[in-house]
Amino acid sequence: MKKQHFILFFALLITLTSHAQRKKRTVEVGVFLGGSYYIGELNPIKHINQFTKPAGGFVFRYNINKRLAARASVLFGNIEGHDSFSNSDAALQRNLSFRSPINELSGQLEFNFLDYQIGTEKHKFSPYIFLGIAGFKFNPQGQLNNGWVALQPLGTEGQGLEGGASRKKYKLIQMSIPFGVGIKTNLSKSIGLSFEWGMRKTFTDYLDDVSKKYYDPIALAAARGATAAVLSDPSIGRDPGFTNTGRQRGNPTNKDWYSFIGIALTIRLKDKPETCPGVQ
Repeated sequence: MKKQHFILFFALLITLTSHAQRKKRTVEVGVFLGGSYYIGELNPIKHINQFTKPAGGFVFRYNINKRLAARASVLFGNIEGHDSFSNSDAALQRNLSFRSPINELSGQLEFNFLDYQIGTEKHKFSPYIFLGIAGFKFNPQGQLNNGWVALQPLGTEGQGLEGGASRKKYKLIQMSIPFGVGIKTNLSKSIGLSFEWGMRKTFTDYLDDVSKKYYDPIALAAARGATAAVLSDPSIGRDPGFTNTGRQRGNPTNKDWYSFIGIALTIRLKDKPETCPGVQ
């Protein structure tokens, strides 16, 4: 999605809410509980499956008016994928697996489709959409015997080596674009509940440490050690003497995604009344 689309989206939100009746602004803080998962080479299409892991975090929401809110959140989750659960023969033979924590700090705008104001019976419910920007940290690990090994330092696709996937290893801190849908409602005069599902568009294809081609395992072992070579290509069912070197390991044309889904329970802290125009 192009930068201009985000500018138009935010402009639309401001336009739609600029003529809304001015009421008390409210502030909410609370907790988020739910799950996280990813979409990528090791889980290309399945949402909310056996790889969905527990997630949680903290939410701060500033209700600008009954249609528009600004939100900041800190979320902690985990993502995971295993070729061994795939229906694809090629993926089963590739036999890769990974897991990674996902720690995210984000800022978002929420647009309510209906008038909503926490603590009121008249405007106690609304569906909403949200869009924002986030920074996140991840650290993919591969399974080796009964343990897990950090993959980025190993450069499993030859990152940093001659003829490798890239000149440098990928960064473990990246940006993403969170967007999604939800429903919010009042539980009492000071407590609100929202349920939402949000996707994160990332700009990396290495959440799972899989993107481009297999690197020569002999050269990789010499430069990074035997563990790097084993985790780079644990494929099964090959003929003796066959090598995957130079063959596709992933699909670099599609970036990886991750998602948070769950509920947020928030408490209203205070109201900030609006002043009339021109009054200080």
